[in-house]
Amino acid sequence: MVKQVLLVGAGGFLGAVLRYALTACCPSERFATGTLLVNALGCLAIGAVVGWVELRGELEAETRALLVVGVLGSFTTFSAFGDEVMGFVREGRALTAGGVVLAHLALGFGAVLAGRALAIWALR
Repeated sequence: MVKQVLLVGAGGFLGAVLRYALTACCPSERFATGTLLVNALGCLAIGAVVGWVELRGELEAETRALLVVGVLGSFTTFSAFGDEVMGFVREGRALTAGGVVLAHLALGFGAVLAGRALAIWALR
């Protein structure tokens, strides 16, 4: 149990640092671009993990703790997404808020499908 907690923590540190670095490179004042990129990449990665599991079987508990719970759990952040969307709403920018929501949903779901397809293709 202690080992898995440490793996989650180490993965969480890595995911959080990666998220910070990506969002720092992409200004979010106009359209929440950094968070959109992070969520799309996170969805792509989780899709790849799902594709891997479908073809190769379950992940070991340690791998799941580090990668899925730790890295991806801290890397993708829909809480930031919700906060940014509500910020646009509070500023009276409902159309921008709606565009951000639609972009996140379309790109996120599409990236999950693409990640799964890429993993299956690469593993065959």
